Amino acid sequence: MKKVIIGVIILAVLVVWTTVFTVDMTEQVVILQFGKPVRTIKEPGLNFKLPVPFQNAIVFDKRLLEYDVPPEEILSQDKKTLIVDNYVRWRIVDPLLFLQTVQAIPTAVTRLDDIVYSELRRELGTHNMVEIITENRELIMEKVTEASSKATQSYGLEVVDVRIRRVDLPPENEKSIYARMDAERKRKANRFRSEGSEEAQKIRAKTDKEKTIILAESYKQSEEIRGEGDARATEIYAGTYSADPEFYEFVRTLDAYRKIVDDQTTLVLPADSKLFEILQGK
Repeated sequence: MKKVIIGVIILAVLVVWTTVFTVDMTEQVVILQFGKPVRTIKEPGLNFKLPVPFQNAIVFDKRLLEYDVPPEEILSQDKKTLIVDNYVRWRIVDPLLFLQTVQAIPTAVTRLDDIVYSELRRELGTHNMVEIITENRELIMEKVTEASSKATQSYGLEVVDVRIRRVDLPPENEKSIYARMDAERKRKANRFRSEGSEEAQKIRAKTDKEKTIILAESYKQSEEIRGEGDARATEIYAGTYSADPEFYEFVRTLDAYRKIVDDQTTLVLPADSKLFEILQGK
């Protein structure tokens, strides 16, 4: 009797083990019955199915997946060969359709590679290299993402984002491109230097002109002041001379002698000289 009870318990555990399963929030499940899909489960939680011989649960990832595309050569509209390194973010939105078409992620990645590369090559082929590298990259990637998502709908996939990680030139083209870039930068630098030199000449000419005007005005003012001073001095001298001509002449004579006579000077004066009389104390 005990053996029967134990057997029933074991059988019940096996039945529960094979019929009850949990769907994680990162998963989605397709239930197959004898190899044919009968149910799709996208919501997380506890679920039931028939035992393994009758029904199987195929689990697919529900999260956002990323695929790093190998670098490929693409020709731009201006006939420039570019090596484009991009990546793709995608997810499974219809697990049943995914199972019926591609069945597994490696196969889906292969299809994605073909589709994204085709759309990327087509779109980049309508733009010049400068647009791809700097100007319109965001707009280009939006168009590629939209076209790739439409193309993968038939596989139960959704392409969320296609982005260019890096754009390089082939090694054989790098030197010529860099040489042209260097020549262009030197041309701009020479133009800037020329414009700067021209502007500097204008500033120097303007400064020299202002300097000449200031010096001329200053010289004019100084000459006027000097002339006024000389005139005033002459007026003072004339007034002083006219007040006492003899004393003025005497002072002028003393000043003249003070300038020409020092301790080393020997004078020979006539007896009737005024200086001789002064020195004699007369």
